[in-house]
Amino acid sequence: MNLTEIRNLLNDKDILLTRSLGQTFMHDQNQLRKIVGLAKLNGADQVIEVGPGLGPLTELLLDTADHVTAIEADLRLVKQLSDRIGERDNFTLQHADAMKLVRKAEFDWSSHKLVANLPYSIASPLLIDLAASPGRPSTMIVTLQLEVVQRLLAQPATKEYGVLTLLIGLHYVLSESFVIPRGSFYPEPNVDSGCIELLRRETPLLPQELCPVFKKIVKRVFAERRKKMMKLLKRDWHEADVTAAFGALGLDESIRAERITLEQFAELTKHLAQARLA
Repeated sequence: MNLTEIRNLLNDKDILLTRSLGQTFMHDQNQLRKIVGLAKLNGADQVIEVGPGLGPLTELLLDTADHVTAIEADLRLVKQLSDRIGERDNFTLQHADAMKLVRKAEFDWSSHKLVANLPYSIASPLLIDLAASPGRPSTMIVTLQLEVVQRLLAQPATKEYGVLTLLIGLHYVLSESFVIPRGSFYPEPNVDSGCIELLRRETPLLPQELCPVFKKIVKRVFAERRKKMMKLLKRDWHEADVTAAFGALGLDESIRAERITLEQFAELTKHLAQARLA
């Protein structure tokens, strides 16, 4: 769908979009094709799309993938999408809240690729929940606010480096990315966006049972990122255990969280997981 078609459909059906829900539709065909190209789809791929809206990306995905499952929370948009492309043989449309689906015990997208222009309102928490789940997708090609993309790509010792960087990086390797101008969307948002490719790690940095400990450590030390990390960890673990862990990793006792690499956080998790909580 181009911009004129999107505007006309919304006007004809008297659909008012909600900015607070992140409802903004990409109409730039060049950018849409770049997203599909980044996904490197073939005729065997099973694709999940969250927040298809009126389906401008969905249509391109259907032309390439074996099957596309689109999950849309807005019933008004579900109806329009169903009327337009609901009869396609390789298409399943679900009226559902993606966040609730991901938090169900039976959730499993491990054999799927997620390709989506994620609604801004749920993008970060959805990515965190997806990454933490054993049923995480094999690949995620997602369009996000550019600020979020920059946080995902951030390196240690930068202001963007933090909880999101680490919680996603624990499970995914960040690959290609590109910037999408705000003018590519309708209604036009106040910020630019970016599309990024996330590839599930073939070899996990931590066993699944230690991931909650990793999350506890990361959230604790970045909640007050200007304070010394050792001091913050002593709130949850005994001083002797924290000191021993720092010594084993060769970490300076005055170091702050933003200087610690992902791999060091993973090793710190292994040490503290064996220690007693304070």
